[in-house]
Amino acid sequence: MLKRTLATAATVVALAMMSSSAIAAPQETHVLLTTSAGNIELALDNQKAPVSSQNFVEYVNSGFYNNTIFHRVIPGFMVQGGGFTEDMSQKQTRPPIKNEADNGLRNTRGTISMARTADKDSATSQFFLNVADNAFLDHGQRDFGYAVFGKIVKGIDVVDKIAQVPTKNVGPYQNVPVKPIVILSAKIMP
Repeated sequence: MLKRTLATAATVVALAMMSSSAIAAPQETHVLLTTSAGNIELALDNQKAPVSSQNFVEYVNSGFYNNTIFHRVIPGFMVQGGGFTEDMSQKQTRPPIKNEADNGLRNTRGTISMARTADKDSATSQFFLNVADNAFLDHGQRDFGYAVFGKIVKGIDVVDKIAQVPTKNVGPYQNVPVKPIVILSAKIMP
């Protein structure tokens, strides 16, 4: 009887371990942003930035980013999007997430980070693509920092092109592209 109980327990533990490893999140999730300026492929770091990556994936899967714009473009710095429509209407977001800027990832050229307000845990849907090394945005440089959660794997030339477009002020918003750069769709890649 004891042997049977031990064998059953060992089988249950082995099955539990196999099923948990089978459902573990992949290291990366790839996302394709189809924009009016070209395609950008992102690789999200699910291991080092699980909260930010999952948040982004949920916005992608809900269609939230479709027909939003890159509303803030600063050459030699970054390209920001994920919160406004072409008429500069701000989209309704889900609650803010925890800031993961202490994850060891750096705001280097070609990375994607969560945008936020002065409140360290205020990031929702908006993100930015670093077009330069922006170490001053890293954790501990001047404050808690801005959470990097992935990188551009294809389309850095598209991002560089967006970073050079003419901009203007629109009401209280600065550095808004004169001709809107639209995120036509955002999709998880197989």
